[in-house]
Amino acid sequence: MLTRYADDVFTEPREAKFFGVESGTRMTIVRLGDGGLFVHSPVALDATTLAAVDALGEVRAVVAPSVFHHLFVGEWMRAYPKAVFAACPGLEWKRPDLAFTCVLGDQPHPVWARDLEQVYFSARRENEVVFFHRKSGTFICADALLNLSRHPSLKTRLTARLMGNVAPGFGWPERFMIRNRAVARRQVDRILDWPIERILLAHGDLVDHDGREAVRRAYAWL
Repeated sequence: MLTRYADDVFTEPREAKFFGVESGTRMTIVRLGDGGLFVHSPVALDATTLAAVDALGEVRAVVAPSVFHHLFVGEWMRAYPKAVFAACPGLEWKRPDLAFTCVLGDQPHPVWARDLEQVYFSARRENEVVFFHRKSGTFICADALLNLSRHPSLKTRLTARLMGNVAPGFGWPERFMIRNRAVARRQVDRILDWPIERILLAHGDLVDHDGREAVRRAYAWL
């Protein structure tokens, strides 16, 4: 169900499994200053979601922010053929069946440049591009911060404990996902320049306050 999270920011969680473990996933929609919609990490587009999205405004952009968040882009392309469809670097090769409009980088597309900033977090293996919504102070990411320690599923909580995922972005797999620590440090510092108040992430509990500090703690080891 699509619900309001902050000023002009809406989200819809869905069940999803990764290697047999329920991690959940989450779509984020930002209503831009001109009334159009920016869709981040789109979920399956059923009739209920379609109606809820159309009630918010016109879909102007759909973003697949990481090489793991692309499964339902095709459905959105068919439903909203006039929108801009943007892929993280590398996804255009992984999904040659999808006609992406552009490949994301550090510079925001003109469609959302007045409302959102972005960083290409190339040091992570997911090739993720993360975003910051200025109006609401919301950091929007997919895989850059995992937060499963309080998940309703016991199996998921046990898995999180084994991974050391005791707080957003914590755990030994996070170190494996970083390809280059020096580059990652520079990219994280750019993210920390944003006045982040809250964090909308794809997997696990949201961070409703002290968002910048949560990012700083998660990557303090770099």
